[in-house]
Amino acid sequence: MKHWNLRQLRLFEAVALHLSYSRAAQQMNLTQPAVSMQVQQLETELGLQLLVKTGKRIRLSQAGEEMLRQTRRILNQVRMAEEAMAAYHQTEGGSGGLLHLGVVPTAHYFAPALLMAFARQWPGVKFKLTVDRRDQILSMLREHQLDLAIAGYPPSEADVEAETFAQHPHCIVAAASHPLAPQRRIRWDALRDESFIFREPGSATRQFFEHLLQAQALQVKVSMELSGNETIKQAVMAGMGISFLSAHTFQIELQAARLAVLDLQDMPKMLDWCLLNRRDSTLSGVNGAFKAFVLEQGSDLAQCRLR
Repeated sequence: MKHWNLRQLRLFEAVALHLSYSRAAQQMNLTQPAVSMQVQQLETELGLQLLVKTGKRIRLSQAGEEMLRQTRRILNQVRMAEEAMAAYHQTEGGSGGLLHLGVVPTAHYFAPALLMAFARQWPGVKFKLTVDRRDQILSMLREHQLDLAIAGYPPSEADVEAETFAQHPHCIVAAASHPLAPQRRIRWDALRDESFIFREPGSATRQFFEHLLQAQALQVKVSMELSGNETIKQAVMAGMGISFLSAHTFQIELQAARLAVLDLQDMPKMLDWCLLNRRDSTLSGVNGAFKAFVLEQGSDLAQCRLR
């Protein structure tokens, strides 16, 4: 049996993350020689080179990349075991534990409220919230860098379990002073001559809207492409055009009467919010409690105003 230990694994993960012994040493509050020695001992025990030095740079070998994946799985299981055991040492007023949640950008508008509502039921919990594109969130989940994630339905090749907990409405919005804002039951062809502000190519919101336009056999005028929901909202409020956005992104502007949701026929269009976890992990402690909480109460906490 090999004699490598958790300390060596944690140090190897730190070096692999930073691709630097010095930065890993700073993170782990150790000297650089101590970190280097522990990683070398791990390589000796395994009989494999995990890190390859080229000049002043280091990189992971193929074996090192696989070892990093396995290390993250091992350390995640250890942390889950620690949390499960901590449940037997609960003190009055706190359940404790660390929850690392990953969300796609649109979900960050309601994720903090979701976390705080959970904290009231699970006192003492600590959170780490990561916001990134869906492909990055799925990669981090797969590599055991996240406990759970909130996103839309994952692609079929993603090895994750997805459970729907809320609807995700999308609307066409305009400045509150726009001539179409007070109208009701607007037909799609009334938008043919409107100036549209599109999200950047590759955006999931843009792909969704282009699919809707194809279904309506409608071509619209694209006046500009902008990156990010915040920039688009500012452009719409300035009267530069109308746009298709997730309802989560404009709740404050709608309440302040800076934006209006156009009352278009067969709108809003709905997607689903899903809670994602790895198929190879059993959720317990704070992770299991959060999943149960989201499936039970997430729909109410993620609701949006549309008028």
